[in-house]
Amino acid sequence: MTERFQRVRRKADGATLVCAYLLALLIIPARLVLSFVPMTLPPALVLALLLGVLWLSAQMVDTLGMGKGLNVVRTAVALYLAAHLATYGVATRRWLPVDELTVADSSIVRIVATISVAVFVCDAVRTRERLDKVLKLVLGCAAAIAFIGLVQFGTGVDLAGYVSVPGLRTQENGYAVFESRSVFRRPTGTTNHPIEYGLVCAVAVPLGAHYVFKARDEGTPHVRWLVCLGLCGLGAMTSLSRTALVVLAVAGVVMLITLPRRRKITALVVGGGFFLGASLVVPGLFGTLRGMFANIEDDPSVKARTADYAAAAEQIDLNPLLGRGFGTFLPAKYTILDNQFLLTLIENGYLGLFALIGMFLAAGFAVVRVRMISRDEHLRGLAACVLSAVLAGGIGAITFDLLGFGVATGLVFTMIGLAGAMLRIAKAEAGSAERTPSGTR
Repeated sequence: MTERFQRVRRKADGATLVCAYLLALLIIPARLVLSFVPMTLPPALVLALLLGVLWLSAQMVDTLGMGKGLNVVRTAVALYLAAHLATYGVATRRWLPVDELTVADSSIVRIVATISVAVFVCDAVRTRERLDKVLKLVLGCAAAIAFIGLVQFGTGVDLAGYVSVPGLRTQENGYAVFESRSVFRRPTGTTNHPIEYGLVCAVAVPLGAHYVFKARDEGTPHVRWLVCLGLCGLGAMTSLSRTALVVLAVAGVVMLITLPRRRKITALVVGGGFFLGASLVVPGLFGTLRGMFANIEDDPSVKARTADYAAAAEQIDLNPLLGRGFGTFLPAKYTILDNQFLLTLIENGYLGLFALIGMFLAAGFAVVRVRMISRDEHLRGLAACVLSAVLAGGIGAITFDLLGFGVATGLVFTMIGLAGAMLRIAKAEAGSAERTPSGTR
């Protein structure tokens, strides 16, 4: 028993803490927040702050196995943090109404915690095996969320609503569970909104496909990965979210570009068959999905998203460089902007917008670089999956206010951090291969 305990203790590392954060983020319903603090603070956000403290402490010593040295993703994330701190300093220096100042204070805590996750993941996940563990957990949690959402979609029973955790209270988010589109309920799973639910499910679809192919190549059981893939794919479709469908389409393009030729045909056949099967099992689903994109220019929700651009331009002109303050453009007081890039331009100015775009570009560059320098097909496949997730974050920033949804934001920043970790791992393996004499390989 003692030897087993010691083995478990040796296996606990930074990736273990990342897994704990992901469980809190994805499995605990997003509506549950700490009941003993005045601000809205979900458990995942508390863990994110702790990860930031641990990262800062580990950077001061060389004995905790934390990654050191330059990393393009970590640098981009640091610049994004600097932009937020500059905006917060300028915004709180000038006069702000009490309601906006209160939200600015809580928002800076939230974004610093989320940024801490990306930095910690980038430096704490050090090997391919630990990277694999984290991504498998993401897939498993997304499949669990999809299952809860499918129960909501099919039966109207909200399993997440039955979850009660001591010390947590339910925070109403202003969204009515089971709001409908066409004749269908829109599920949320454990998230706060169908758009967020759909994005989480869609991000996991490439991971499911990757692990199915990997298991088949290795001759290991692949049914569990196939189930996860089916749940996530169906969850993304039944979210009835344009964002989720666009993310699925982009993920499909990435897979077709990066998969070996023999797998491309399989992916096309399975994907087409799955879509056809889902349309047959859920009558009317295909027509509803098609209707979401047909005559999109006349869609009331799309018109509402673009109607406020003129007012947004006026706000941008007031504070063009650093913005009015992160979180201060209150939807109830001003208007709802379903475009994170536009909202960032208002709240963080041009510097904040460039920093946000630069972070996505840096993460994308990192995973592309991994595919260039790595000769391991498994790592290259995971890089394509993370690339799809980074692109999903960029798509979400265009189609809705991404940073206003804690689960989607936490997952996207985790994937950005994994892009940096993946690049560090690929460089370390490439350097090790170069140092190894050819005769001993």
